[in-house]
Amino acid sequence: MAIDTDTARRVAHLARIRVEEERLPALAEELSAVLAFMEQLSEVDTDGVEPMTSVTPMNLKRRADEITDGDRQGDILANAPDAREGFFAVPKVVE
Repeated sequence: MAIDTDTARRVAHLARIRVEEERLPALAEELSAVLAFMEQLSEVDTDGVEPMTSVTPMNLKRRADEITDGDRQGDILANAPDAREGFFAVPKVVE
């Protein structure tokens, strides 16, 4: 799929990237190259390949899934610069 300069201009606009008019043809070529590579990747047979969490074999850390009441409000609010009546106190931002 080839990208033309109008499409490159629209993509740059949507990405909020200012691209000079003379750079649009080069951007269109780069975007076309990316799409061509993605088309190449879609040709790879991935049937039977399990998803990986990392390129190196590793096990994710596990913890017991236990339901608790938390009961740590005091510990959490101890870190707050200003806490009142069991809540974080923040400055007013709307006038």
